[in-house]
Amino acid sequence: MKRNRRVKILATLGPSSSDPAIIEKLHRAGADVFRINMSHTDHARLNALVEMIRGVEEKVGRPIGILADLQGPKLRVGTFAEDSAMLENGATFTLDSDTAAGDVTRVHLPHREILEALEPGHRLLVDDGKIRLRVTSCDKTHAVTVVEVGGKISNRKGVSVPDTEIPVGALTDKDRKDLDAALAAGADWIALSFIQRADDLAEVRKVTRGKAGIMAKIEKPQAIERLPEIIDLSDALMVARGDLGVEMPLEQVPGLQKQIVRACRRAGKPVVVATQMLESMITSPVPTRAEVSDVATAVFEGADAVMLSAESAAGKFPVEAVETMDRIACQVEQDPTYRGIIQAQRPEPEPTGSDAIAAAARQIAETLNLAAVVCYTTSGTTGFRAARERPAVPIIVISPVLSTARRLAIAWGLHCVVSDDARDESDMVNRACQISYQEELAKPGQRIITTAGVPFGTPGSTNMLRIAFVGSEGRGGI
Repeated sequence: MKRNRRVKILATLGPSSSDPAIIEKLHRAGADVFRINMSHTDHARLNALVEMIRGVEEKVGRPIGILADLQGPKLRVGTFAEDSAMLENGATFTLDSDTAAGDVTRVHLPHREILEALEPGHRLLVDDGKIRLRVTSCDKTHAVTVVEVGGKISNRKGVSVPDTEIPVGALTDKDRKDLDAALAAGADWIALSFIQRADDLAEVRKVTRGKAGIMAKIEKPQAIERLPEIIDLSDALMVARGDLGVEMPLEQVPGLQKQIVRACRRAGKPVVVATQMLESMITSPVPTRAEVSDVATAVFEGADAVMLSAESAAGKFPVEAVETMDRIACQVEQDPTYRGIIQAQRPEPEPTGSDAIAAAARQIAETLNLAAVVCYTTSGTTGFRAARERPAVPIIVISPVLSTARRLAIAWGLHCVVSDDARDESDMVNRACQISYQEELAKPGQRIITTAGVPFGTPGSTNMLRIAFVGSEGRGGI
């Protein structure tokens, strides 16, 4: 089964998509990677979902990626004596370390690290920014604020502190347990929430030890300020527009999305655009015109993947949402302006052998109108480099490592096939031609270009290009 598009689709699993039949329908409709949100999933359910996905993978014969999304630190106010209070604009409101129930003048803030880090002038955004407070004075136990935007505040509503760098890591105790469980279950990607600095990735890197890729979710202003370092230390990024739009002015998010997508492409790191892409399809079988344009924009920008959250996890039309996203992406990639936009954003290759080979393979394939670029890879690096080039022809990635093929499922344009590594140069050409033919990406008489590394089976040694004819029944000939 091959896709008719290059951009990949992530679908979040949840109450609407938690049985094998629906997961299979989602995959056949276009989902390449499944996201498991650990905010709403216990370890028993995690293991059950992974088992279902692997069952679908075996049935369809295609590697499927799994992303475990860690919750991250959830900051919330305490409780109120009457469950809520109405805050008026201009009123004084205090957040403190007193555990007593709150009222219209104060509430408990059960996060000492926030109280210790706040400074006069800093903002606190409550309930996804519906209420805005600004600190007028503070110490380690109190923060006195003025209500700039009032409204109803109720028990345990979330708090965002966009101006404040909290001196704690992005991993909570729950996240550490969830991380261990996700790795034990065989997740291919770990998404880290609410990171503020590159150091937040270090602890996860120590635990994963290469067992899974690390995806940094960009949703805080502090992460934007340190974007180059975060890209450098992560394996992929997610533009988490929901929380990013709470902590930063909404009008800045579209520009930041473009900046992040282009920065990731320059670095050769996959980037996912997420949150509210087809939000209305939670309750409607068709999206709004604006949502269609939003998905199309991400595809035009060259994002590696677009993501569905509640649309596929809790919506009434999970399969229809994936089908809709698939149709939008296919249409965009057939648009006459698409290739020009993708080519205009192509970065110069890095001064490494792998990058030079990937760039040369793309140029040769386009110049000679070859049927496909075929990459052999063990670690996956060659596949990511090929995807960075965004060639006009299909990319087939052959790997002897199933976990590598699953991880590469998130990258732009990669059609992953698990096969034994080549024994020698002749076997490399024959295997590449046979797989191109079997996967219906090349016909007899067409030519392909193959990249590989000598000696075979050595990670990071890509140093060879070969052009080959696809013979009858997929036999290869140089």
